[in-house]
Amino acid sequence: MSKSTGAPPVFVTLAEIARIAGVGRAAVSNWRRRHETFPSPVGGTDTSPQFSLSEVEEWLRRESKLKTAVNPLDRLWPEYEAVGDRDATGMLVAQVGLRLSGTEKAAGSSAGSELDQRQARLLERTLQLAAGDDARKTFHSLLDRWLRTHVRQITTTPGRLANLMVNVASLSRQEPVRTVLDPACGTGTLLSAAGRQWGDAGKPTLRILGQDSDRVLVELAKARLTVDGFTESGLSNISLAGGDTLRADAHPETAVDVVLCSPPSNERDWGHAELATDPRWVYGQPPRTESELAWVQHSVAALAPGGVAVLVLPPAVAARRAGRRIRAGLLRAGVLRAVIALPPGAAPPYGVGLHLWILRTESAGQGGAERAELTLVDTTHAIPPAAADKVGVNWSAVTAQVVDALSGMSARGSASVPVVDLLDEQVDLTPARHIPRTRAATIVDLRRFWARFDGHLSELRDTAGSLSELVPVDHDETVPFIGVDELERAGALEIRAGQGLPEALVRRGERQEDEARVLTGAPLSGQEQLWLSASDVSKGEQDGSLTVTASQDVIVSVLARAFDVRVDIDAPSVLGPQLSALRVSPAVLDPWFLAGCLRAPANVQRAGTHASTTSRIDLRRLQVPRLSLENQRRYGEIYRKITVFERELQDMKKVGAELSRSLGDLLVAGRLPRA
Repeated sequence: MSKSTGAPPVFVTLAEIARIAGVGRAAVSNWRRRHETFPSPVGGTDTSPQFSLSEVEEWLRRESKLKTAVNPLDRLWPEYEAVGDRDATGMLVAQVGLRLSGTEKAAGSSAGSELDQRQARLLERTLQLAAGDDARKTFHSLLDRWLRTHVRQITTTPGRLANLMVNVASLSRQEPVRTVLDPACGTGTLLSAAGRQWGDAGKPTLRILGQDSDRVLVELAKARLTVDGFTESGLSNISLAGGDTLRADAHPETAVDVVLCSPPSNERDWGHAELATDPRWVYGQPPRTESELAWVQHSVAALAPGGVAVLVLPPAVAARRAGRRIRAGLLRAGVLRAVIALPPGAAPPYGVGLHLWILRTESAGQGGAERAELTLVDTTHAIPPAAADKVGVNWSAVTAQVVDALSGMSARGSASVPVVDLLDEQVDLTPARHIPRTRAATIVDLRRFWARFDGHLSELRDTAGSLSELVPVDHDETVPFIGVDELERAGALEIRAGQGLPEALVRRGERQEDEARVLTGAPLSGQEQLWLSASDVSKGEQDGSLTVTASQDVIVSVLARAFDVRVDIDAPSVLGPQLSALRVSPAVLDPWFLAGCLRAPANVQRAGTHASTTSRIDLRRLQVPRLSLENQRRYGEIYRKITVFERELQDMKKVGAELSRSLGDLLVAGRLPRA
């Protein structure tokens, strides 16, 4: 096809030249140094120069540097990159797929109407080049090039992991699969794998549903599913939508058989406040820092009776303190069936071993019988030692281990752990913590601990950065204070002193369903696990013999030698005689602001008698600044960050100790490199 006279020039980089010539980039750099006739850069920078494609092609032919026949798509790709930004190029690639499959209108795409004249010409040239060739191969070649170009902006699920997830779902669901959903579908890798698994001829028509906040990825997913032949095999019921799934679910009334999802992680702006009363939060409202647990509960809510959800999640979701109540709820309900730890390198970020969570709802008529055990699988050693530095994954070994474990067979690195053993203070579902180890720490263990250490360090750095930006105000204004006793008289708070505990009824060990935590003194965290049944707590609260907290109560340890303050986010808690609860009126007093002020060392000195080591703090003598509710909340948020700072310091110390032990094990085993 002849070139359009008004077409803008196409530029290529050294990497593109190497691909067109079929050589390495180092060879192209050598050509530039050794050949004075090599084309001069026409743009870019000194470190990343750009060259005219037409001049480069002419020079390659003249110097006989084309070792292989040029792939027409390689020749054409620089023109795709010259189209514009990521979105424009992605829309054009999607339109190629829809046109090649002949299902542009059936797929409901609007991409074609958005192409300008230049893009439309490039589309027609691509279709002509693809004529007589494999349409699927052409589209996937363009899609792969687009994904590689924007690899830092887009995270995709590797095909081998997608196949594993489909196999896991098949093992967990025996009934036919008629509907599959991916609420964060991206470019459709998981939906395509589902179509190959459950869309064979002779089976009921598979309905494929998906949604993603990135409209370009949705168009590419539509093109992928149609190019992969699902419309030709009768799988025409494809419904993919753009939009924020958590805030605006495109399929709210549809109950599906299978959910496959690799949701976005570490999101803070996912709708925590506006979705506070959402009915999907059956197992508890996800904290703002636990967006992944919002996706978990969304997926469970989308399941039909007997449905299965398989999600890829960061390993921290299994252990983070903020999510332990939701994890406990999923365990008690019998919804969470298995947690599988994958080796590093299975999916991006490749340096972290991600987890698969398998969730299943009870089939109709089965009721809500609680499952007694959770299956845990640790595949992190399915990586050859020789390939450890290359982060390679032995997918055959991983798949075999997972299939054996989920099929009830005895498999190395797996265990069925009683749910009651998991319902402790941490509700830590990390497989490695519950599966007996038979050898010294490995390279993978070391990587895991370093990943956890780096995670705490990153969180600590972020929090410290935020706190370090706070500049103390230097002024002569006297801030007025008000005592806790005055606040009590004004009705701004109520003081509830802890009481003696019914020792015969207090149970030690792991928490069971509907039990309330018993606190006996300081420190307020890390105490022995003591519990009271819900019926005993209710009875004691009614007759006034027990002091039971409500959410956001401020708990204070009143012993001077062990003074401590904490906002109770795990209510209800039963308080012993050395503790008190301050219940605030939220219309006039912020609990976090109050806790931060009460905990100040100056307050302790003011309110303590220091007569002996058994001195008690007189709560009513403690003081707080008189501030507006708006300023209280601002200071309360600062105190929240301070508590996060303290917690991350403690957690990093624990992980650092584990890291030191692992290094010691490797050292003794002679498995560390010589200095």
